[in-house]
Amino acid sequence: MQLFGLFSALISLAAVFSYINVRFVKLPSGISLMIMGVLVSLGLISTGILSPSFTQGMKESLETLDFSDLILGVLLSFLLFAGSLHVQLDAIKTSAGSILTFATLGTVLSTLLIGTATYYLFQLFRFEVSLVACFLFGALISPTDPIAVMGILAKEKLPKSIEVKIVGESLFNDGVGVVLFIALLGVSSAGIENISPLPVLMLFVREAIGGLLVGLGIGYVGFRLMKSIDDFPAEILITLAMVMGGYSLCNLIHVSGPLAMVVAGLFTGNKGKREAMSSLTVDYLGKFWEVVDSVLNAVLFMLIGLEIVIVDFRPVYIWIGISVAILLLGSRYLSLLIPSFVFGLRKRLDTNTLEIMTWGGLRGGISIALALSLPKSPEKEMIVAVTFIVVLFSILVQGLTMSRLIKYLYR
Repeated sequence: MQLFGLFSALISLAAVFSYINVRFVKLPSGISLMIMGVLVSLGLISTGILSPSFTQGMKESLETLDFSDLILGVLLSFLLFAGSLHVQLDAIKTSAGSILTFATLGTVLSTLLIGTATYYLFQLFRFEVSLVACFLFGALISPTDPIAVMGILAKEKLPKSIEVKIVGESLFNDGVGVVLFIALLGVSSAGIENISPLPVLMLFVREAIGGLLVGLGIGYVGFRLMKSIDDFPAEILITLAMVMGGYSLCNLIHVSGPLAMVVAGLFTGNKGKREAMSSLTVDYLGKFWEVVDSVLNAVLFMLIGLEIVIVDFRPVYIWIGISVAILLLGSRYLSLLIPSFVFGLRKRLDTNTLEIMTWGGLRGGISIALALSLPKSPEKEMIVAVTFIVVLFSILVQGLTMSRLIKYLYR
């Protein structure tokens, strides 16, 4: 009942703030909900000065909710499937080379760059953090958040080719980032001196390739089932089973669930809609997943804002977080620029593509969930706080100025 009460409060707050935003503020949904969640958190913290028991009760309620498990185990599967369901595969195919290069090599390169940079930054602030822990931080903070990105791009008139690259890369680099994080977590647990590169590479390949193949299988089975019937409630139920059952299967056999959901969503949203569904089913299915996407987005961004209550923000962590956010922009640009030159992608990219992908590479709930999933260690508290600050900077600063940047570049 306590968990139900917490979710009831989240949904109620999200509904009230969504109304205020749509009626008066008119910001992208995710940004507005996070801003309001942050304001509520600040209000709770301020109230705690007068009534410590009230804030303590709120902290205990939030701590009963495993934020990491909620994001990685539940919300991520639905959000990635819903996001990829509306992506046109033909558009992805035309930019497949650059999307896959940026999502794989770009994410790995960003992890190495930000991991190395933060290693020396932490030392500058007199924190002794191991290099492996810094690379773990690089892996969890490098993936961009497709949920936040798509919410902003929906209101902008970007060239279609650039929009496809941003959305496509953000959908796939989540899965790559999670796989990379899992591999590095294994290195951290066993000790870098006891690990050889080949097992780590094999783990990475098994998680990534396995996730892609399982996603293809889930999409195909769902396609065959939906093609044999014409009943939109049953077909919507099949897509729910694909997400929930498919994600559970991925966790059971240790392959990447996020990558599987992206592939299954692309398969269903393209081949499934064309060949297995009636126009009525396509309409109802699209509206159903659009509502699911909106509701879960609202809960996610509201929860990110409220989670500030339970994070220890020391002044030094804030300075480190702001410094990391700036370093992250530089590493993001280099991780896109270097592969584009090495593989000759630069000539095929539209003007300003890398600049927009850099500033539009927002971080979100996935980074926070991965940070909270870290095993207990002396540096975990700092990494969690810094991750929160980077995510807040990313969504509030980059997200709020994205529109102005696009208008400036295409004036």
